[in-house]
Amino acid sequence: METQPSIDMQDTASIIPILPYSRIVGQEQIKLALEIAYVAPQRLGGVLISGQRGTGKSTAVRAFARMVYGRLPVTLPINATEDRVVGGWKIDALMRSESTWQPGLLVEANDRLLYVDEVNLLDDHIVNIILDVTSTGVLVVQRDGQNQQPEKVAFTLVGTMNPEEGGLRPQLLDRFGLMVSVAAETDVEKRLAILQNVLAFDQAIATPEQAGPSDWLEQAKQQDQETFKKLQQAKKKFNSVEVSPKILELCIKLSGEFQAEGNRGDYVLAMAAKAYAALEGASQVTRSHLKTVAPLALQHRRPQMAQSSQEIWSDQDRETLEQLLGSE
Repeated sequence: METQPSIDMQDTASIIPILPYSRIVGQEQIKLALEIAYVAPQRLGGVLISGQRGTGKSTAVRAFARMVYGRLPVTLPINATEDRVVGGWKIDALMRSESTWQPGLLVEANDRLLYVDEVNLLDDHIVNIILDVTSTGVLVVQRDGQNQQPEKVAFTLVGTMNPEEGGLRPQLLDRFGLMVSVAAETDVEKRLAILQNVLAFDQAIATPEQAGPSDWLEQAKQQDQETFKKLQQAKKKFNSVEVSPKILELCIKLSGEFQAEGNRGDYVLAMAAKAYAALEGASQVTRSHLKTVAPLALQHRRPQMAQSSQEIWSDQDRETLEQLLGSE
């Protein structure tokens, strides 16, 4: 059973300034997707966050990792080789005719969050490996005729991308359980709230140590602890949440209406709704839960995504969803 990670925001923020998760203004869809993925990581296959630069994608991911794991995520570099990802023989040892195995980033990310920034620029083969391990929870490595013992690994996978720099192939998009499309905030009041919040954080981490802990950071720490406790409870409750045959039929109907390709969308939609119900403290999945998670589970599985990696869940889509689900 997981315990509350040891987080000293006053100390760690001064070393690596990361805005506390509870202090992030807006970005509700990103937060929801991250929390759902944490509750049921191996059932969903990761989260893809698509949006222009400067929209807070990386900040949200790092803040979430800091809150639930007490440390920053394991970050996969764009130029990562297969050896670096899955593991390989140490070069210096091989030069001495010694075979010494060096674990890769996937093993390092075990029980943590694996963050792939600009995942759309990563080699498709590497992305496929990561997604396979995410869904199976098992890492199998074959190198130079020698097979490493299969290793169990479990992590929350989050990839971010800027669609202006190119997209992912539909086959890879489908492997991500949830997708969030984010855009720069245009509402003046919300932009002001974001700016004020960032300035408050800057001021808090700039407070001299001799002045004592920042009240602003202490309050944020308490709020993060409360959120983490809620996530733990939801994770524990997940398996006991009931999904009725009627809800399963609706999952299939929604996938068909929104032209989700393949069958994966049905399963992801059901699991995401189940995780959301657990977060809400409900004992069974309802239409309301489906309505909330449907955009996250289905938008990237539609044929339109082959032409655009920034497909937005439109007003028409919201109206269709409302007509299909209505009230309880």
